[in-house]
Amino acid sequence: MDNMFDPVDEPGNDRSPRLSVGDPELRKTRLLARECSTCIFKPGNPMHLDPGRLKQMVAEARGAAGYIICHSTLPYADSPVPPAVCRGFADRYRTWQLQVMERLWGFVDVEPPDPDSSTRTPE
Repeated sequence: MDNMFDPVDEPGNDRSPRLSVGDPELRKTRLLARECSTCIFKPGNPMHLDPGRLKQMVAEARGAAGYIICHSTLPYADSPVPPAVCRGFADRYRTWQLQVMERLWGFVDVEPPDPDSSTRTPE
């Protein structure tokens, strides 16, 4: 009998949990209000992605995930903004996952993190 599950879904396979873009208090999906200052979709490749990397990320997101999380809201970015859907991606691609999120919960716009907030000194 064929296994109906992906190998990563089988017991014993380690799979890190997916980051949540859901706001538990508002019960909506966090979406950046606008593209962050270094959005991967801005002209000029501000994130210095390798050739073909953006295309690969979009293909993966249009497949299983349904969206891209903004890099400036990822935990490694040490951002005060929790993970949120990339505005650049959401404005360009209408995946079925984003459509379901919008219809079931709706979106809450969150401001992108200030790129200078980590280097600012308190006044």
